[in-house]
Amino acid sequence: MMTFGGHLEALRHTLFCILGVGSIASIVVFCMKDATWAMLLAPSKYDFATYRWAESLMHAIGWGDFSLGEFHVKLISTGLSSQFMAHLTTSVYLGLLITSPYILYELFRFVSPALFESERRHSVRALVAVYLLFIAGVLICYFVIFPISFRFLGTYSVSGDVEANITLDSYVSTFLTLSLLMGVVFQLPVAAFVLGRLGLIDARMLSRYKKHAFIAVLTVAAMITPGQDIFSLAIVTLPLYMLYMASILVVRKK
Repeated sequence: MMTFGGHLEALRHTLFCILGVGSIASIVVFCMKDATWAMLLAPSKYDFATYRWAESLMHAIGWGDFSLGEFHVKLISTGLSSQFMAHLTTSVYLGLLITSPYILYELFRFVSPALFESERRHSVRALVAVYLLFIAGVLICYFVIFPISFRFLGTYSVSGDVEANITLDSYVSTFLTLSLLMGVVFQLPVAAFVLGRLGLIDARMLSRYKKHAFIAVLTVAAMITPGQDIFSLAIVTLPLYMLYMASILVVRKK
């Protein structure tokens, strides 16, 4: 049995390891500036992989004249330190994202002595599920949500007299916000599992409201992809609704 001071020392060691590894990863990302920003700015290009895949898919199913068309949005920097701060912010974010498995491991190792064996097994499964779902949400944001949102909002114009020049701060802020938001949204199955264990919801209840959930998901997707074509709306709606359906299965097997 550890003393209170022993617990504080273990917590200090855990936080020190997390801070150290996270800082090293962030520094590495910071030094890899060209590769990092080529990846971050790729969704702002008209030839981004998602657009090419979408056009290839539509051509394959018979829509030979389908084309998303070219677009050009100019990114600008208006503040003296804005580029450096954007570089620093994204480096820290990506550094933490890269080291997140290690961070989860250290946190679990700190709390695991206080858990029973069965609780440890369930905790490991829960942490793996949370991590994988968060990464899935970030990837969906990078390849689907953010490119579509940027394409519409960056090219939207109230008048031909107004030239759209998007600031780098706005680009980075929107990218990070949407990434975190989608990572959290993708925790729906985990939240459903917890609520199911507490007896607040069950699979029958979720199944009864499938149609309502579809309308809600469609509404959210339409808000994320305003003014876009039916294909864009579909590829945003599908993963979100699949999360709801997965939540029904998770609650049913709890």
